[in-house]
Amino acid sequence: MMLKPARLMLALIAVVAAPAFAQNAATVNGKAIPAAKVDQMVKQVVAQGQQPDSPQLREMVKKELISREVMLQEADKQGYGKKPEVTAAIDNARQSIIINAMLADYVKKNPVKDAEIQAEYDKYKAAVGPTEYHSRHILVATEQEAKDIIAKLKAGGKFEELAKVSKDGSANNGGDLGWMTPGKLVKPFADAMVALKNGEITQTPVKTEFGYHVIKLEESRPTQMPPLAEVKGQVAEALQQRKIAAYREELLKKAKIQ
Repeated sequence: MMLKPARLMLALIAVVAAPAFAQNAATVNGKAIPAAKVDQMVKQVVAQGQQPDSPQLREMVKKELISREVMLQEADKQGYGKKPEVTAAIDNARQSIIINAMLADYVKKNPVKDAEIQAEYDKYKAAVGPTEYHSRHILVATEQEAKDIIAKLKAGGKFEELAKVSKDGSANNGGDLGWMTPGKLVKPFADAMVALKNGEITQTPVKTEFGYHVIKLEESRPTQMPPLAEVKGQVAEALQQRKIAAYREELLKKAKIQ
């Protein structure tokens, strides 16, 4: 059956226009909201694990985008888009988005290798050392105060009670420092601690940058290192951040800064 010219023109217009309409999720005061924008936001929500893709989610996202567009048009009408503080914030956000996109691509092209993770883990393990120590201390301002405390301990005084005068937070729990490895402590303290046997107290005050210490070694044990499988993600993240920092420094060195 042949269509009349007028009907044929309408049919052609409908065929041509249909894809264009399909590309938009909605229009607000004549401003189109592309369907691709809905798709993009839905993908972000799904990627974050908040909820699966569904007609309900798409409708919710569509309403959110419509609401944003309405608010944005009103804000533009009132001139907020031209305010200096707003344009400065937009510029900062733009810079951050562009830089983060570049760094994400850099990380993708320069991934942290398993061999690097293993080497870093081994390096940390060696630095920590084979033994960790559970110690207590009493920290005072002068050498004489420390000597007086040692004398009281020799006379039968209880370490936990005398530790109440310590000028740090450990005073509240009997001078207990918990389990630590020597590498985490200042050298004079660490050297004095590892020289003690379990249950022994330093016979002379130990001077550090913090004051004078009286140290008691409660016990020692082989260092409790978590297996690589448990900390692999953390090690990889640390190495990744180190690579990004090195890349940033490399760019700064190349730049002409006056």
